[in-house]
Amino acid sequence: MKLNQTPTLRARTALVGGAAALALVLSACGSDSSGDATGSSSADASAGAPDAADAADTAALSVTDPWVKATDDDMTAMFGTIVNDTDADITVVGATSDVAGTVELHEVVAGDGGAMLMQPKEGGFTVPAGGTHALEAGGDHVMLMDLTGPLEAGQDVTVTLELADGSTQDVTAVVKPFTGADEEYAGGMDMGDEDMDHGDHEDMDHGDHDHSEDQ
Repeated sequence: MKLNQTPTLRARTALVGGAAALALVLSACGSDSSGDATGSSSADASAGAPDAADAADTAALSVTDPWVKATDDDMTAMFGTIVNDTDADITVVGATSDVAGTVELHEVVAGDGGAMLMQPKEGGFTVPAGGTHALEAGGDHVMLMDLTGPLEAGQDVTVTLELADGSTQDVTAVVKPFTGADEEYAGGMDMGDEDMDHGDHEDMDHGDHDHSEDQ
């Protein structure tokens, strides 16, 4: 009887061992396939994700040809064209600069007798979606006051624009002599005069903003 049972037991053992080996092979193949799929999905997702650095480099606003009037006095202005490349209006509500103690957004309006008066721009500068907003002599401009020192032609000045949503945008403007039209402002301030005399603030009608106390 033992002689008849031995081959049967050996056959069963061989079958069980073969089945186990086959299961291990199938399991390994399934694991590799799953791993490849997961890795492929991760790689595809990574490739399709936007580059955060590129997104950060995309500014909502830019300023074309920004420049600041050269001066030896304590006040000047920045000009240029603000460009809005987004699909929503953006409002500039303020500005700062390390070369000025005070920076304001100004407009020029006609006063009594036709005199041109500069005054703070209520509500700031709104740049329409996909549009532009000009900063120019005789119009809206960024006024830099209480300058820390003379601004010479060729010098770079950084002005930080403050937006209504709380974000900011740095603008690097080159200092250069004024070469535009000769425009008179109240108080004898001549933006066409390269000396741009602001020395007598009491005589300069700058809207309701009085800087004479600083003199």
